[in-house]
Amino acid sequence: MSEITDQLGELPRPDLPRPEPIPDGAKARARPIWTMLLAPAGVFLTSLDIVVVATALPVVRTHLHASLADLEWTINAYNLVLACLLMTGAALGDRFGRRRMFVAGLVVFSLASAAAALSTTSGELIMARVVQGAGAAVVMPLTLTLIIDAFPAARRGVAIGIWGGVSGLGVAAGPVVGGAITEGLSWQWIFWVNVPVGLGVALLSALRLRESRGPRSRLDIVGLMLVGTGVFALTWAPVRAPVAGWGSAEVLCALAAGVILLTAFLGWERRTAHPMVPFGYFARRGFAAANAVAFGQQISLIGSLFMISQLLQTGMGYSPLGAGLRILVWNGTLMLVAPLAGALADRVGNRSIMAAGMAVQAAGLGWLAAVVRPGVGYGDLVLPLIVAGVGISMGFPTVANMVTGSVPVEDAGVAAGTNSALRELGSVFGVAIIALVFAGNGGYASPESFIDGFRPAMAVAAAIALLAVVPAVLGPGGVITITARKETS
Repeated sequence: MSEITDQLGELPRPDLPRPEPIPDGAKARARPIWTMLLAPAGVFLTSLDIVVVATALPVVRTHLHASLADLEWTINAYNLVLACLLMTGAALGDRFGRRRMFVAGLVVFSLASAAAALSTTSGELIMARVVQGAGAAVVMPLTLTLIIDAFPAARRGVAIGIWGGVSGLGVAAGPVVGGAITEGLSWQWIFWVNVPVGLGVALLSALRLRESRGPRSRLDIVGLMLVGTGVFALTWAPVRAPVAGWGSAEVLCALAAGVILLTAFLGWERRTAHPMVPFGYFARRGFAAANAVAFGQQISLIGSLFMISQLLQTGMGYSPLGAGLRILVWNGTLMLVAPLAGALADRVGNRSIMAAGMAVQAAGLGWLAAVVRPGVGYGDLVLPLIVAGVGISMGFPTVANMVTGSVPVEDAGVAAGTNSALRELGSVFGVAIIALVFAGNGGYASPESFIDGFRPAMAVAAAIALLAVVPAVLGPGGVITITARKETS
């Protein structure tokens, strides 16, 4: 029956754009290869720039005479815009063509990187980071959509696993790459390296990738405005909380405004004739469960990365590059385990692997909190970091597979954009929550004081990952097959 459904799903319908003919022979075999080279390259570039500048901040402060607030916005400007515009980027791809918008996003990202490298003031650098974030918001969700379009359902798990590994590696490798470039060349080269790579990927994508579109011929302008401003308000709150305080009127009003605007967005999507995200998707077990897991996993992951990179420097005395290299035992698992987890999910389903991954991530982080103490050696951290990395690697591909497999294949961009936006929200909240726990129990006065705050912070990160097991278990079982009309499992 699923084979018949798949065949029917490929027939053109009056309410959908007529699909382009699928090439056969050598061209058909080459398209997935090019997609697996170019789409992961795009997600790696945009993920890397989330935190790549972190290790260069002391040098940027001296060179551009930047204040502490300027340094915070050097990072937060990119993340705020990225979080707010991810769903917009996915919608633009569905409307104007996914390949076309992927290429356009890469060009914007590359040119903004050049502007960042040429900045002579902190204000110029922050503005360039804003534009970078806008380009990345178009690129990031479309990388997953392009992969789904290029691969048949039976092979998507491995492809999405590779995508998940590269995506996670891009974020986790940021401190390593940033430290190496800053120490070996200069901070400007953190941005210069994006230019030839980004423009090269854009050119090859324009020549080698197949064009595809989503089912919506009209943009949901009201929906875009509501979700964009709602996500902005929700991300503004944790970004400002360390300065203004969680109990301040600014932060509380931002949180309230975000909730109200996103509630209005859901209400609008329920009744508009051209919804950005069909309201019924939120009631689907796979869509809701995978997005809940993504949000919780990202809080735990980015909050942990924020603390572990500082532990190796402040608590143990390593240089930025030395700390980044030692984190590789943690994030290096993504490239090894994520493709295997994706392939296994094609056989046994996503739910069990996703739930196990969250449990393993929680176990590794809890183990790390238990072994860290004054005078701890790096050797004591290796096994906990590997265990946590394996759990994270099991979660990335299964979350992406479940969320996109819960909607018709023509709405994969919508699903990917929603999932990416929730991940970015989780990233912002992760740093805020884990930093709050750290500050309440320790500080930077000495390595001992740092470890006093690190242990409870990591325990909270482990607890959040463990909580994510609940929505994972509630997700649909079985193997998900994406069709053009409905979800089968």
